[in-house]
Amino acid sequence: MLFKGINKIVKVMVFSDLILYSGWGLIMPILAIFILRSIDGGSAKVAGIAIGVYWVVKSILQIPIAAYLDKNHGEKDDYYALIVGSLLSSITPLGFIFATEPWHMYVLQAVHALGMAMAIPSWAGIFTRHIEKNREAFCWGLDSSFIGIGTGIAGILGGVLVETIGFTALFIGVSVLGVLASLLFLVAGKDLLPKDRVYPVPKP
Repeated sequence: MLFKGINKIVKVMVFSDLILYSGWGLIMPILAIFILRSIDGGSAKVAGIAIGVYWVVKSILQIPIAAYLDKNHGEKDDYYALIVGSLLSSITPLGFIFATEPWHMYVLQAVHALGMAMAIPSWAGIFTRHIEKNREAFCWGLDSSFIGIGTGIAGILGGVLVETIGFTALFIGVSVLGVLASLLFLVAGKDLLPKDRVYPVPKP
């Protein structure tokens, strides 16, 4: 019932967000613990810098990326930026497996930031253009709720899983979930708009 009257692209993007953010939700609460245990010289300071690198780099890069995407009308460029950015973000957890020095974590967080700086504006652009008229608040709320539920449950499970299967297996699992989320966009690829149609409101 939640998805009644919601078009295919919006459904795909909501479920992709659920998978992607659930994956990252598994490791974000315990990333600082990983740094303390597995990184030479790991400390609260290193963990703080690593998190800060992600947010600062993502916030700076996504502005020019979003501006570029807006200049190229249509959704093909948004679509490819979304795929590439999502995949780039998804391989980052694999790098954590081999990280041993603080600067490794900083570089990996920067790579993750670049991927999300590409994915988030392109995702938002496509999502906004495909929301049915008078369902805008509901669709945005639906996506936010799915992200919140998935991330919340994943946060609870993350600590349990890392004690059970270890960091390496958990990082691989997060990467696999990210790739699956990226591949979901391929399902919606054929429904993307041609270059000369920018702001239609598709029917369910």
